[in-house]
Amino acid sequence: MIEIRNLGITLGEFHLHDVNLTVHDGEYMVLLGETGVGKTVVIECIVGIYRQNHGSILVDGQDVTALYIEERNMGYVPQDYALFPNLTVYNNIAYGLATRKMPRDAIAAKVEPMMDLLNVSHLRSRLPLNLSGGEMQRTALGRALVTEPRILLLDEPLSALDENTRSELSAELRRIHDAVGGTFLQVCHNFEEASDVADRIAILNAGTVVQTGTIDEILSEPASPFVARFTRTRNILDARAEACSGGCVLALGGEHTLDCSREATGPVTVAIRPEKISILPAGAAISENNCLSGHIVRTRLKPNHAEITIETDRGPTLIAYTPRSAVDGTLTEGSSVCARIAPGDIRVFHKDAT
Repeated sequence: MIEIRNLGITLGEFHLHDVNLTVHDGEYMVLLGETGVGKTVVIECIVGIYRQNHGSILVDGQDVTALYIEERNMGYVPQDYALFPNLTVYNNIAYGLATRKMPRDAIAAKVEPMMDLLNVSHLRSRLPLNLSGGEMQRTALGRALVTEPRILLLDEPLSALDENTRSELSAELRRIHDAVGGTFLQVCHNFEEASDVADRIAILNAGTVVQTGTIDEILSEPASPFVARFTRTRNILDARAEACSGGCVLALGGEHTLDCSREATGPVTVAIRPEKISILPAGAAISENNCLSGHIVRTRLKPNHAEITIETDRGPTLIAYTPRSAVDGTLTEGSSVCARIAPGDIRVFHKDAT
């Protein structure tokens, strides 16, 4: 288990402050955030490349803050993989064991099954120059895992790969994690990539962790407008809330109102995920609650869904996702429709929240 307590570090004009994070035994955690926000610095503090200015890092209850890198027993895969260009795949994976002066047969007994696990046995004699990005990644993983570290730290391991390869290797990373039963902490900036592997994710912004939870928890209960935007909540709207029994009523401009199951009053920011908007036939607003009438101004077919842009009557423009199979003659540009949002699917933030 990793426990980061109130970690802070200053590197020139860059600052992390009061970073708190717990990664449980056997968990696959992803540290997520925009480029340049400090994710790699957190990883490098854990591994010992940087020493924080304040706070502590505990691994299995032991404070490792004062330990050198080699004393921390952590596997680390940097973003560029850092393979030794003059060593074969076999010798790259064996490197950490060889530096410990292990006998050759003992090294082979560990390296051979690791290469089998990673599907690189057929590459044993190749140099890194002759490897693909995915093959280099597997080799770097093998070198980190073969020493049986208590923690594996992965810094943007898939960032240099094309989309198809990234998807395949995300599944491979999860398979390896489950096979070795280790504790993994991975850095990335892509929410879809994180969702492919993570048990939980932690979102870093403005120098600190702003929310931690499962994918479902963060999608359904973003802690701030920033988290909502970062996780691709496409509908971020200004509104005014008036308290009512069981929640509030949201005025969205014009005559449009929505019932919301959350309590709020005054100026607010509203977040509605596009997949939570149901598109109903024109006229449904008469018989359905929480329906906004309008018309479709754009339909875009995506690989896994259709993106429908709805301009409501004298109100906000909404983006809804619907299955591609649902796109028929009724969901064409110019069609009159109603957008329905359940009261429990509306997230409300105070106006001054960021």
